[in-house]
Amino acid sequence: MLQVHVLRNDPAWVKQRLEVKRFGQTGLVDEIVSLDDDRKKAQSDCDNLLAQVNTLSKEIGDMMKQGKKPEAEELKSKVAAYKAEIADLAEQLKKIEELLKDKLVLLPNLPSEQVPVGKTPEDNVNVKESGTKPVLYKGAVPHWDLIKQYDLVDFETGAKITGSGFPLYKGKGAKLQRSLIQYFLDYNTEAGYTEYIPPFMVNEASAYATGQLPDKEGQMYHVTEDDFYLIPTAEVPVTNIYRDVILKEEEMPVKMTAYSPCFRREAGSFGKDVRGLNRVHQFEKIEIIQIVQPEKSYDVLEQMVTHVEKLLQKLELPYRILKLCGGDMGFASALTYDFEVYSAAQERWLEVSSVSNFESFQTNRLKCRYKDANGKMQLAHSLNGSSLALPRIYAALLENNQTENGIVLPAVLHKYFGADKISS
Repeated sequence: MLQVHVLRNDPAWVKQRLEVKRFGQTGLVDEIVSLDDDRKKAQSDCDNLLAQVNTLSKEIGDMMKQGKKPEAEELKSKVAAYKAEIADLAEQLKKIEELLKDKLVLLPNLPSEQVPVGKTPEDNVNVKESGTKPVLYKGAVPHWDLIKQYDLVDFETGAKITGSGFPLYKGKGAKLQRSLIQYFLDYNTEAGYTEYIPPFMVNEASAYATGQLPDKEGQMYHVTEDDFYLIPTAEVPVTNIYRDVILKEEEMPVKMTAYSPCFRREAGSFGKDVRGLNRVHQFEKIEIIQIVQPEKSYDVLEQMVTHVEKLLQKLELPYRILKLCGGDMGFASALTYDFEVYSAAQERWLEVSSVSNFESFQTNRLKCRYKDANGKMQLAHSLNGSSLALPRIYAALLENNQTENGIVLPAVLHKYFGADKISS
C-alpha cells in the first residue's frame, strides 16, 4: 500500500508513474489527498476540543476548591457539550480513515524509474539470453505426449479425483518432481536462505498484507466457511511471518525459502498455451523472499536475479531474462524480472520465474519495520522470486532432453533422481 505522504508530496508525479503501469484511475490520487485533508481537519478539530476540555476541567477543579459551585456547574455544561462534539468528530474521523484506507488499497505500487514503458508482454525488454536451443531428433514430441509415453503424469485420473488442471504425478514422474523440489531447496539453503514449511491456507489479513486482496480475489480458492484462502504462492504465508514485527537492523537481511503447492483458479484460454503442464490449477513452487533495508533493495534484487540465473544454468536449460514493462507488471511490484526457458518441442518460451522488488508496498501493509542506526523507525523493503516454479521447468526438461532412448537428465539431478535418465 502506498503511503499518503508520497501522494501528497507530488500528486502529478504519482499519476505519471501510475500511467506507466497502465492504471486508469489516477483520479483516485486527488480523492485520497482530499480525504486526507478532511482527516487532518477532523483530527485538528478533535484535538482542539480535547485541549479545551482539559483546560476547563482544570478550571472546574479550581472553582470547586474555591466554593464557586454555580460557576463550576456552568463550565461542566460546556465540557459536556464539547465531549458530545468530540464523540461526533471521533465517529466522523473513523469513517474518513476507513474510506481513506479503502481508496488507498485500490492503488497499485508505483513502478520504479527503471521500468520500461509499454502495454503488453511484447513491450518487455530482453536483457539477457543464454544457452543453446537444442535441436531435437525427428519424431520428438511435446511434454504432454512424453508424460504418457513414460507414464509420468496422469491428467485424466487427476481430473476424476478433483477436476481439470489438477495433475497426478506417479512413479518416475513423482520422483522427478520430488528431485527438483529437493534440489531447489538445497540450492537456496546453501545460499543462506532459511527454509520454512508454511501453512497452505491463509486468513484474510495475510492475503491483504501481501497485496493479494483486494486485487486477486477471483484467482484464489476461498474456503468460505472458515474465511481462509488457499495460497497462490508461498510468498503469502512466508512474508507474513514478519507482519507486525519490528526488526533490528543487525537482523537484516532476512532470507527465507519455502516449498509449497500453489492454487490458482484462473487457467487461461484453450489451446497449446495451456496444454499439459503449461497452465494448471495446482502446481509446486519454491520461493525465495528477502526483507532488507531500503537503500539495499535494488542491489539485493540483482543478487536474487543472479541466484535464479545460476539455478537455470545448472539445469542446462536455454533461458532469457526479461525486464517487465509497466503494462505487464504485477499489482504490488515496483520492478520485476521474468525468467523464461525455451521449449524446443513447443518452439516457444515458457515463463518459470518472476523476481520482484516491492519496495515498501507490502511492508506498509504488513507494518514490518526496523530501527535504523539512529534509532528511527523505518519501513523495510520486501522482495521475492520463484526459485523455481516446477510445471514448465518439468515440461522443458522433458522436451529438451528427449532422445530416442529416453529422457536424459542434467547432471545436477542425478544424485536426487538416482539415475541419469528416464527410460521406459
